[in-house]
Amino acid sequence: MTSRKILLRTALAAGVALTLLAGCGQMRPMGNTTIYEASLSGGQQVPPAVTPGSGNAELMLNTNTNLLRWKVTYSGLTGPATAAHIHGPAPRGANAGVVVPFSGNLNAQPITGEQTITPEQAAALANGQWYVNIHTARYPNGELRGQLGARR
Repeated sequence: MTSRKILLRTALAAGVALTLLAGCGQMRPMGNTTIYEASLSGGQQVPPAVTPGSGNAELMLNTNTNLLRWKVTYSGLTGPATAAHIHGPAPRGANAGVVVPFSGNLNAQPITGEQTITPEQAAALANGQWYVNIHTARYPNGELRGQLGARR
């Protein structure tokens, strides 16, 4: 094999590795963005759900355009996820309607997506009034919940 082919294959492998690594880990703010996060558990549900499941949610809001992006991971549910979304506005311990639905295969990890939200919705998110919810057949009102807060 020529040294040129070796160099090209090495560069290609490095590019693939960097692409894969970019999809892992925490979201990184770029420009005028705020990162919101939550740890998901059954104990935060109202009423609480008895589950071994847990999860994490990271949201990145572009404060210029109100484009919201999310990445949600979970494990240990009592069955497949039947629905997942963001609810609000509601403080911890209270329930609210869906404000941002998640689409696609909810059982593939991570759940990712994006949606532009209104200035009023952005204010509710900034005030800690939104939460992530994952539902299952056993817990149709939600098995995991996590109240979103700005990353410190």
